[in-house]
Amino acid sequence: MPIAEGLRPTPDRVRETLFNWLMPHLPGARCLDLFAGTGALCLEALSRGAGAVVMVEQSHDVAGALRENLSRLGAEQAEVVCRDALEFLAGVPQAFDIIFLDPPFRSDMIEHCAQRLVPGGWTHPGTLVYVEAPRWLDPLPVPHEWQVLRSKQAGEVSYSLWQVGAPTSV
Repeated sequence: MPIAEGLRPTPDRVRETLFNWLMPHLPGARCLDLFAGTGALCLEALSRGAGAVVMVEQSHDVAGALRENLSRLGAEQAEVVCRDALEFLAGVPQAFDIIFLDPPFRSDMIEHCAQRLVPGGWTHPGTLVYVEAPRWLDPLPVPHEWQVLRSKQAGEVSYSLWQVGAPTSV
């Protein structure tokens, strides 16, 4: 995987906890990762039964490496979009079941992306949004209508699972 500024893979123990939370929701789910990076979150989602994934990555080199990896794996239900996350969210919307929002820590992209998801048509009632952020970012800049279902911290990382619309059990 090429090195790109801000590329910070989700730690293994955090990813394990996240996918334990998501397990009942993954079979057949449509997933969107707005800051794909290594692709680890979407690849894990596919390996656990997600129906389709869209990985948005602004770095041409990283997006190219993701496409190569997906081709080698034969992951036909995965798509890589080489575009800035906000440009992607300004495009034609499609609702997703699970959205991964894990931008570079030194950015304000959580707030900018979160504010565009619901009004932009990228969610439906019950969409789950995973947010990974630096521990010091408290409270998280997400819409007040979102309901936090789970939240933990590991080292300098805070991670949480939110739901848009009607609550369900996780």
